[in-house]
Amino acid sequence: MSNEDWYRNEEWSEEIESMFFEKLKRARRKEQYLRIQACTIASTEPDVALSLLEQYFQLKDDFDHARAYCDMATAYIAKGQIKNAISSYVKALERESVFPNLKTEAYILYPMLIVEYKLTDLYQSANEALDEHQERVMFPVDHFRWHAAKAIISADSGNNEQAVNHAGHALDAAQIKKSGFRFHQSLGLVGKEYKGVVNELRAIYA
Repeated sequence: MSNEDWYRNEEWSEEIESMFFEKLKRARRKEQYLRIQACTIASTEPDVALSLLEQYFQLKDDFDHARAYCDMATAYIAKGQIKNAISSYVKALERESVFPNLKTEAYILYPMLIVEYKLTDLYQSANEALDEHQERVMFPVDHFRWHAAKAIISADSGNNEQAVNHAGHALDAAQIKKSGFRFHQSLGLVGKEYKGVVNELRAIYA
């Protein structure tokens, strides 16, 4: 880890922690470094990430609040605390509504988490988030997740025709191999991490 990347440690130990906080003491924008470091290890060291984010929220600069809430959600998911993750995504969306200068993926990660855990009591809320932010869908993976969430909600709600329609659109997006961006052809494609979702969509489509 170079001196320039002292706040992007992918591992954590007493030695790394000591180095991080030593450099943090001399840093001007402590909020930024706390959040980025928390984001980097949110899925692998969730307790550390949550501790860093707690310190972040105690500081004055609130520019990154929406992303910080998303990082909290990632950490809570890693800990299996899904209700806390849901709450964090809701806070991220609420923050975006009053501070729209900074957008996150909460609009799509929130519904995807809801359908993954079949939280049927939140399906209406998930649908509202999807509909409200549909214009933000850009990359193939965005189209995939948006239609996938819609398909699963529709299928679980007994709206088979809508479910098949959305599943078809999602599966089409999963087949795209080039993003369409001249210098970033692999950007925003559907990865192997969605294999389980793809299988569920195929069952719906069939």
